[in-house]
Amino acid sequence: MTADTVTDVFEEHRSVLMGVAYRMLGRVADAEDVVQDAWLRWSAGERGEVREPRAYLVRVTTRLAIDRLRQAQVRRESYVGPWLPEPVVTDFGPTVPDTAERAVLADSVSLAVLVVLESLSPLERAVFVLREAFGFPYAEIAVTLDRSEAAVRQLAGRARKHVEDGRPRYEVDPAQRRDLTERFLAAATEGDLTGLMSLLAPDVHLVGDSGGKAKAPLRVLRSADKVGRFLIGAARQGVAGVESYEFRAVEVNGAASVLVVADGKPDSVLQLDVADGRIQRVYIMRNPDKLAGVTY
Repeated sequence: MTADTVTDVFEEHRSVLMGVAYRMLGRVADAEDVVQDAWLRWSAGERGEVREPRAYLVRVTTRLAIDRLRQAQVRRESYVGPWLPEPVVTDFGPTVPDTAERAVLADSVSLAVLVVLESLSPLERAVFVLREAFGFPYAEIAVTLDRSEAAVRQLAGRARKHVEDGRPRYEVDPAQRRDLTERFLAAATEGDLTGLMSLLAPDVHLVGDSGGKAKAPLRVLRSADKVGRFLIGAARQGVAGVESYEFRAVEVNGAASVLVVADGKPDSVLQLDVADGRIQRVYIMRNPDKLAGVTY
């Protein structure tokens, strides 16, 4: 291969490699580092025996992501407060025209699924991502992980059951989510506790991720009363030193969300899970390290 060909082949598969790495790690910066390491190995290595570049690059990226994930799991033990994946603005674009395929990709990158994936072992997570999100055959995953196909199938079964047991047991209607998000914001910003409480499920959960670097609950809040009162109080208090707020609709991790811009900078990302006409979960991401890459 010429130098140009080496680069072109890698760029052709970069989006897939980023998709694998992000779903494995939950952080864009970590995923970019892994993909960059994969590029260095690809560009400097012997490629004469590589018959399928995509399979080879996915294998390298997955193994690098597993190593980094093991390191990250140790660091997250000391993370301040709940941990949420780094939000990414998703736009699958014209390369994914099929509605069913788009739904699979959106689900595999959803906040709810990525949170559950945190509880899997690195190998289980790799198998789940490669199989469920990208449809790789078991035989190819076995080569990637240097495991037998039977072992990979066992890992896949355990991972799938764990995810199904841990993910919310409801379907989220996109139109209903958008409608309730608008009503939710109106009630919160207007200080309408009664109106806000009418939108919340009795056992609603609020998960706030600040990493200790912004104001957010250090534990998951449970119940409509606790969540409603916290949100009304936070809306009234605002953020010290901030003169102007702006709310912008964005699609984050495959779902309609709200980006709060304070004095021209991303302040937080808010996303709701909705079912049966009520808000079931509220995700609030305020860690500034995780918001730096949110574009709008």
